[in-house]
Amino acid sequence: MAMNVGDRWFLTYNACEDKARDVMEKIIKRNQLQQNTSGYIQLNAQARQSMKQFSKDLNTLKEDLKKASSSYYITQREVERRQRLVEKLESKERQMEMIFSERAAGIRESRTALLGGQFTPSSGIAFGIEETNETKDLTVEEIKQSQQQVLREQDRGLEGLSNIITRQKQMAHHIGEELDLHNEIIDGIVDHTDTTKERLCKETRHIAIVDRKSNTCGYWVIIVILLIPILVIPLV
Repeated sequence: MAMNVGDRWFLTYNACEDKARDVMEKIIKRNQLQQNTSGYIQLNAQARQSMKQFSKDLNTLKEDLKKASSSYYITQREVERRQRLVEKLESKERQMEMIFSERAAGIRESRTALLGGQFTPSSGIAFGIEETNETKDLTVEEIKQSQQQVLREQDRGLEGLSNIITRQKQMAHHIGEELDLHNEIIDGIVDHTDTTKERLCKETRHIAIVDRKSNTCGYWVIIVILLIPILVIPLV
């Protein structure tokens, strides 16, 4: 059965991962030997060859990912996920080059501790460090100063955030007091409205009673007017 592009891509990625571990193991074994010995020279050549193959496979991954992205063979979300994997391999490549170089041999473990990683020579894994372009060429002292500067900026940021939270708390307290006052005013308006409603109902009942009485008086007047002719005619 034919293998699809996605499977080939991840096979190449896994091969790069394995190659990176192999390179690190060779470098660590090499560093445990005396320079100019046959074992040192042999491991040095093997590590260099493996690093070249790693770079070649990594470039293949990048090209395949670019083709898959431009042809819309995979979703944008999958493209971004694979791009993060490629960036991880690029970070490992920089670390391998740094550790392979004799220039970084004397400060490797110090940089690892400063950058929060763990270097374990016995396992051959030194990928706890996440080197960046900003820290790649710095000395240990420069890294310390950079970290102290970052901490000072974070302290200033936290202090500013604390001041903002304090002001917001005060504003919330004032708003609460205003709401309590408004609630009291609304309660007074409701009470006054209820009182006015009761008075209005009472006056409405009074008007109804007066209206009924007025109608009764009119009836009596009509009756009296009608009785007058009845009483007067017999006398004539």
